Amino acid sequence: MTLELTVLTLAALLQVVQYVLMAVPTNIELGPGKTLSPRDRHRLGGDLQDQVSVPTGRLIRALNNHFEGLILFTIACVVIALTDQSTPFTASCAWVYLVARIAYIPAYAFGLSPWRSLIWAVGFLATTFMLFAALI
Repeated sequence: MTLELTVLTLAALLQVVQYVLMAVPTNIELGPGKTLSPRDRHRLGGDLQDQVSVPTGRLIRALNNHFEGLILFTIACVVIALTDQSTPFTASCAWVYLVARIAYIPAYAFGLSPWRSLIWAVGFLATTFMLFAALI
């Protein structure tokens, strides 16, 4: 397995950790009556994210953001692996992405502005560089 695919696997496990970080406080704050329901907005009085505390709402948004970033990162890792273009540069970019995603969680949870956006940009650029490297 390439280093990029290893880091992709670790990023997926990070997603699992983010689920737990989000789900535990959400369930504590809202209770199983809401979290186990079909979550119809008209029955619940709006979106569940709007009914939790500010930090829990941030954890929900951080999880959703990782879904978005993970799509591009997965494409980059798969293209690099399938085309046998793994290099120290692409492996470094993969690690930078993962470190940025790890740092992004507390930065978002604690509302560290502008650091959250800067950390996000580092991960996004690392992924973008991997995609460009695949084309060269």
